[in-house]
Amino acid sequence: MPERNHSVLTEFILTGFPGLHQEYYGLVSAVLFFVYSVTLIANATVIFLFATNRSLHKPMYYIILNLSVCDILFSTTTLPKIISRYWFQSGSISFTACFIQMYFVHYFGTAVAYILFQMALDSQVPICHPLKYSRILTKSNILILSITAWITSKASPLMSVIRAYALPYCASNIITHCYCDHIGITVLACTDRTPYATPAFVFAMVVLLGPLAFIIFSYCSILIAVYKIANVQGRLKSLSTCSTQLIIISLYYLPRCFVYLAQNVGITFSADVRIVIIMLYSLAPPMINPLIYCLRAKDMRESLLKQFCKRLVPRKAQVAAISNS
Repeated sequence: MPERNHSVLTEFILTGFPGLHQEYYGLVSAVLFFVYSVTLIANATVIFLFATNRSLHKPMYYIILNLSVCDILFSTTTLPKIISRYWFQSGSISFTACFIQMYFVHYFGTAVAYILFQMALDSQVPICHPLKYSRILTKSNILILSITAWITSKASPLMSVIRAYALPYCASNIITHCYCDHIGITVLACTDRTPYATPAFVFAMVVLLGPLAFIIFSYCSILIAVYKIANVQGRLKSLSTCSTQLIIISLYYLPRCFVYLAQNVGITFSADVRIVIIMLYSLAPPMINPLIYCLRAKDMRESLLKQFCKRLVPRKAQVAAISNS
């Protein structure tokens, strides 16, 4: 069957935003390039701060480090190709490369869900079980959870790619999307995709709703524990400790849940609107997350200011020495 695939289709065409007029191609590619650049610089800054400041070597920041790495990899998997689509009018992608991109899109998406599961755990334990925090969320335990997340995230995307790759593709090669994903590819198959789509959908729901169920449980537990605190200031302080994680988790899950619920209640979107929504909830969080860390997390904010001052002071001294001479 794979031989038939390659003999009939050798490449796919990514449409990007279907209704976009050509006069806006330059603007869209510039915006996407800006998003990609900010994502790389911001997340690389987080990684640099973690590597150069031992004060950040805490369980919470190990989780943030994993998320930053995942955000960089996901953006690098998706954005360069769609930028070239509008910058150089190069929308074609080879048959095999499309499936490779599909694998990494779903792999990094799955990894993020498991990393957010760890983030919810890091929020719950210090508030609901403060005396056990130092025993439960040790660096070694976070390392084990992180490695487990990266390894187990491979299973579902790999199964989906293997099953989808074997399907016969002999009709249209146009993918109405900005990148290759499971639905976008398999709808082009020349056979009934139900036996292949149903298991993929079930796995996707397990990956999405499994961590989400624990996240909801964690924050319900937090609210109950905070409600038992008599002091109002104590309640606010407890809530503020997990506000950063809650904002990040909300950015990932709320738009996705909205899209899935909208489809189930009969709300339909045009292809353009659907793709814009998907791109927003896929690409905005990797760009925004580092800003949230640096603004909301005290240790991260102080490390950033420390690095900034370290580089600013020598420059001022150099300017003063030149002016005195």
